[in-house]
Amino acid sequence: MKLLLPILLLCILNSAQAQQPKLELLWQTDSIIAVPESVLPDIKNGILYVSLIDGPSWIADGKGGIGKLSIDGKKYDSTWITGLNAPKGMGIHSNRLYVADMGELVIVDIAKGKIEKKLAIETAQGLNDVAITSKGVVFVSDSRGSKIWRVENDMALLYLDSLRGVNGLKVVNDELIIAAGRSFIKADANKNITKIAELPQGGDGIEPVGNGDFIVTAWAGYIFYVHADGRVDTILETHAEKKNTADIGYDPAKRIVYVPTFNGKTVAAYILK
Repeated sequence: MKLLLPILLLCILNSAQAQQPKLELLWQTDSIIAVPESVLPDIKNGILYVSLIDGPSWIADGKGGIGKLSIDGKKYDSTWITGLNAPKGMGIHSNRLYVADMGELVIVDIAKGKIEKKLAIETAQGLNDVAITSKGVVFVSDSRGSKIWRVENDMALLYLDSLRGVNGLKVVNDELIIAAGRSFIKADANKNITKIAELPQGGDGIEPVGNGDFIVTAWAGYIFYVHADGRVDTILETHAEKKNTADIGYDPAKRIVYVPTFNGKTVAAYILK
């Protein structure tokens, strides 16, 4: 019995290690992407939309834009949309691409490749991420204002307040998934908030894996796998290479994670195993 117990514990430990998710690099662009903050896959059309800050994170300098990168990372158009300031999170509904840009929600007509309108949210201090419901209701995080805005029919109303460090958003079914500092939480349709997990660092990008688990990034250069039961595994660290991990995109069919490295000025693709 004394010999059997250590062997059993070792088997359990090895099994847990074998089951821990991990990321393996598939490809990475050259350092030609002008401060990429967010990657949004359009799998059907083989396109990755990339928000380009191209300068300081919170300065309205008119240098920002949206680039288009092929799904294999080989072809890149840096000038698809120009004239933005410091664009960050994005979302798509119908033919519209919604982009958080400082104090504005920029709406792009995808088919025409042109800005349709810029919706100013007057009291917003620093819009960051975008999440959209199946019905086209848009949620936008205001990281500097600690708020989340709800936009419907191109009209913005305050939805949630006093969320310190609020950044990443994702709509899953009828729930809004939120990264607010180290708090990884969800809000139901009645705005009741429930804790999912405590993150090792402040969360940025959020992608559901499809089984109740999530991939969550921390801007400094960490990617976490958040299990449905609240456990958190660190599955990638790139901070030592001075490559950030900002607002990721995800292809659930191929389990590919697309990572904008911000100051690293690349986009990288990893397969989740």
